[in-house]
Amino acid sequence: MFSLEAKVPPPALVLVIALFMWLTSRATLLLHFDLPAHNWLAIILISVGFFTGITGVMTFRTAKTTTDPTKPHASSMVTWGVYALSRNPMYLGGLIMLLGWAIFLSSALALLFLPAYVLYIDRFQIAPEERVLSSLFGQPYAAYQLRVRRWL
Repeated sequence: MFSLEAKVPPPALVLVIALFMWLTSRATLLLHFDLPAHNWLAIILISVGFFTGITGVMTFRTAKTTTDPTKPHASSMVTWGVYALSRNPMYLGGLIMLLGWAIFLSSALALLFLPAYVLYIDRFQIAPEERVLSSLFGQPYAAYQLRVRRWL
């Protein structure tokens, strides 16, 4: 049976969802909104999201563990830096960037893709990773899960 678990690289998923958000925003002007300084807010959110994600990657590289999300395995458990705030800063960064993109597009319909991203990442990326990490690190990972939220 084919499964999407850990098959689609999350950066590719972010790009595909961003494309669908753009197409949706262009296909209909329904639920268009205007926020004051929406371009600046979008730039700030996209920058914060990128910084959050890249900080997660750099922390993994410093710890000399994998950054490949399509092959869930790990050589060490990383619980410091940005991982003390979120167990998944790379995926959180993608979500923040998508929120910024939706604001840039000024489309309420584009916002509907955000929960879809979270549901997909939770089910097909985070769940397999957590199974692997639980089997590799056992109780220390379970304690980390209790201490730090999955997203934020």
